[in-house]
Amino acid sequence: MQCCVCKEKPATVHLTQIVGEKMQKLDLCEDCAKAKGINDPTSFAMADLMLGLGASQELDPSAGAVEIKCVRCGFTQADFKKSGRLGCPECYQTFAEGLSGLLKTMHKGVRHIGKAPEALRKSRETGDRLKLLQKKLNKAVETEDFEAAAALRDEIKILSGAAPAKIVK
Repeated sequence: MQCCVCKEKPATVHLTQIVGEKMQKLDLCEDCAKAKGINDPTSFAMADLMLGLGASQELDPSAGAVEIKCVRCGFTQADFKKSGRLGCPECYQTFAEGLSGLLKTMHKGVRHIGKAPEALRKSRETGDRLKLLQKKLNKAVETEDFEAAAALRDEIKILSGAAPAKIVK
Protein backbone atom coordinates (compact mmCIF):
# COMPACT_ATOMS: atom_id res chain seq x y z
CA MET A 1 0.00 0.00 0.00
CA GLN A 2 1.42 3.39 -1.02
CA CYS A 3 1.41 6.67 0.88
CA CYS A 4 -1.72 8.77 0.18
CA VAL A 5 0.33 11.98 0.18
CA CYS A 6 3.52 11.35 -1.81
CA LYS A 7 2.26 8.23 -3.62
CA GLU A 8 5.86 6.97 -3.82
CA LYS A 9 6.87 5.20 -0.63
CA PRO A 10 5.12 2.34 1.13
CA ALA A 11 2.70 3.41 3.86
CA THR A 12 3.78 2.49 7.36
CA VAL A 13 1.47 4.77 9.35
CA HIS A 14 -2.21 3.87 9.09
CA LEU A 15 -4.82 6.18 10.59
CA THR A 16 -8.52 5.48 10.90
CA GLN A 17 -11.11 7.94 12.16
CA ILE A 18 -14.78 7.13 12.63
CA VAL A 19 -17.19 10.05 12.65
CA GLY A 20 -20.81 8.98 13.13
CA GLU A 21 -21.21 5.99 10.85
CA LYS A 22 -18.51 7.03 8.37
CA MET A 23 -14.95 5.76 8.49
CA GLN A 24 -11.99 7.65 7.02
CA LYS A 25 -8.66 5.92 6.44
CA LEU A 26 -5.33 7.52 5.75
CA ASP A 27 -2.13 5.66 4.92
CA LEU A 28 1.18 7.55 5.15
CA CYS A 29 4.85 6.78 4.77
CA GLU A 30 7.08 7.59 7.73
CA ASP A 31 8.48 10.77 6.13
CA CYS A 32 5.04 12.22 5.27
CA ALA A 33 3.76 11.36 8.75
CA LYS A 34 6.67 13.28 10.31
CA ALA A 35 6.21 16.17 7.89
CA LYS A 36 2.53 16.44 8.86
CA GLY A 37 3.46 16.52 12.54
CA ILE A 38 2.09 13.13 13.49
CA ASN A 39 3.99 12.29 16.62
CA ASP A 40 1.04 12.04 18.95
CA PRO A 41 -2.14 10.73 17.25
CA THR A 42 -4.36 12.45 19.82
CA SER A 43 -3.02 15.92 19.03
CA PHE A 44 -4.60 16.36 15.59
CA ALA A 45 -7.81 15.75 13.68
CA MET A 46 -7.94 13.72 10.48
CA ALA A 47 -9.44 16.73 8.64
CA ASP A 48 -6.37 18.79 9.63
CA LEU A 49 -4.10 16.24 8.08
CA MET A 50 -6.15 15.85 4.93
CA LEU A 51 -6.29 19.60 4.45
CA GLY A 52 -2.53 19.77 4.88
CA LEU A 53 -2.59 21.26 8.35
CA GLY A 54 -0.38 19.54 10.85
CA ALA A 55 -0.35 20.23 14.56
CA SER A 56 2.27 22.91 13.96
CA GLN A 57 -0.09 24.77 11.65
CA GLU A 58 -3.12 24.89 13.92
CA LEU A 59 -5.12 28.04 13.47
CA ASP A 60 -4.97 30.04 16.65
CA PRO A 61 -6.89 33.32 16.41
CA SER A 62 -4.97 34.68 19.44
CA ALA A 63 -1.69 34.19 17.54
CA GLY A 64 -2.85 36.60 14.83
CA ALA A 65 -3.84 33.94 12.30
CA VAL A 66 -6.89 34.72 10.21
CA GLU A 67 -9.67 32.24 10.77
CA ILE A 68 -11.61 31.41 7.61
CA LYS A 69 -15.36 31.58 8.12
CA CYS A 70 -18.25 30.86 5.75
CA VAL A 71 -20.28 34.02 5.16
CA ARG A 72 -23.51 32.07 4.70
CA CYS A 73 -23.57 29.68 7.65
CA GLY A 74 -20.72 30.92 9.83
CA PHE A 75 -18.96 27.55 9.72
CA THR A 76 -15.26 27.86 10.53
CA GLN A 77 -12.26 25.78 9.62
CA ALA A 78 -12.20 24.62 13.25
CA ASP A 79 -15.81 23.38 12.88
CA PHE A 80 -14.81 21.44 9.78
CA LYS A 81 -11.83 19.94 11.61
CA LYS A 82 -14.05 18.76 14.45
CA SER A 83 -16.85 17.27 12.38
CA GLY A 84 -15.18 16.40 9.08
CA ARG A 85 -18.21 17.93 7.33
CA LEU A 86 -19.08 21.29 5.84
CA GLY A 87 -22.02 23.41 6.91
CA CYS A 88 -23.60 24.51 3.61
CA PRO A 89 -22.98 24.64 -0.16
CA GLU A 90 -21.21 28.01 0.21
CA CYS A 91 -18.58 26.33 2.42
CA TYR A 92 -17.23 24.59 -0.67
CA GLN A 93 -16.32 28.00 -2.11
CA THR A 94 -15.03 29.35 1.20
CA PHE A 95 -12.74 26.38 1.90
CA ALA A 96 -11.98 25.62 -1.78
CA GLU A 97 -8.21 25.96 -1.49
CA GLY A 98 -7.83 23.27 1.16
CA LEU A 99 -10.60 21.07 -0.20
CA SER A 100 -9.11 20.64 -3.67
CA GLY A 101 -6.04 18.89 -2.26
CA LEU A 102 -8.20 16.83 0.07
CA LEU A 103 -10.52 15.72 -2.73
CA LYS A 104 -7.63 14.86 -5.05
CA THR A 105 -6.22 12.46 -2.46
CA MET A 106 -9.60 10.88 -1.73
CA HIS A 107 -11.25 10.70 -5.16
CA LYS A 108 -10.46 10.54 -8.85
CA GLY A 109 -10.93 14.26 -9.33
CA VAL A 110 -12.33 17.42 -7.81
CA ARG A 111 -15.59 17.52 -9.78
CA HIS A 112 -18.49 15.40 -8.56
CA ILE A 113 -20.20 13.63 -11.43
CA GLY A 114 -22.39 11.36 -9.34
CA LYS A 115 -23.72 8.00 -10.22
CA ALA A 116 -26.11 7.45 -13.10
CA PRO A 117 -27.67 4.39 -14.71
CA GLU A 118 -25.66 3.14 -17.69
CA ALA A 119 -28.45 3.95 -20.17
CA LEU A 120 -28.73 7.54 -18.91
CA ARG A 121 -24.96 7.99 -18.99
CA LYS A 122 -24.80 6.73 -22.59
CA SER A 123 -27.72 8.95 -23.55
CA ARG A 124 -25.92 12.01 -22.12
CA GLU A 125 -22.69 11.09 -23.90
CA THR A 126 -24.58 10.68 -27.18
CA GLY A 127 -26.30 14.04 -26.69
CA ASP A 128 -22.97 15.75 -25.99
CA ARG A 129 -21.41 14.09 -29.04
CA LEU A 130 -24.35 15.21 -31.23
CA LYS A 131 -23.95 18.82 -30.04
CA LEU A 132 -20.24 18.75 -30.83
CA LEU A 133 -20.84 17.29 -34.30
CA GLN A 134 -23.54 19.88 -35.00
CA LYS A 135 -21.12 22.69 -34.11
CA LYS A 136 -18.49 21.18 -36.41
CA LEU A 137 -21.11 20.84 -39.16
CA ASN A 138 -22.14 24.48 -38.83
CA LYS A 139 -18.49 25.56 -39.01
CA ALA A 140 -17.87 23.37 -42.06
CA VAL A 141 -20.88 24.93 -43.83
CA GLU A 142 -19.70 28.45 -42.93
CA THR A 143 -16.25 27.74 -44.36
CA GLU A 144 -17.84 26.03 -47.36
CA ASP A 145 -16.07 22.72 -46.68
CA PHE A 146 -18.95 20.72 -48.11
CA GLU A 147 -17.18 17.35 -48.13
CA ALA A 148 -16.52 17.57 -44.40
CA ALA A 149 -20.05 18.86 -43.88
CA ALA A 150 -21.52 15.86 -45.71
CA ALA A 151 -19.42 13.45 -43.63
CA LEU A 152 -20.49 15.19 -40.42
CA ARG A 153 -24.15 15.15 -41.54
CA ASP A 154 -23.94 11.39 -42.14
CA GLU A 155 -22.27 10.82 -38.76
CA ILE A 156 -25.00 12.85 -37.04
CA LYS A 157 -27.69 10.79 -38.76
CA ILE A 158 -26.04 7.51 -37.75
CA LEU A 159 -25.59 8.68 -34.16
CA SER A 160 -29.17 9.92 -33.91
CA GLY A 161 -30.52 6.63 -35.27
CA ALA A 162 -31.46 7.62 -38.81
CA ALA A 163 -29.82 6.01 -41.81
CA PRO A 164 -27.45 8.24 -43.79
CA ALA A 165 -28.66 9.61 -47.10
CA LYS A 166 -27.81 7.37 -50.03
CA ILE A 167 -26.09 9.08 -52.91
CA VAL A 168 -27.59 8.08 -56.24
CA LYS A 169 -25.35 8.49 -59.26
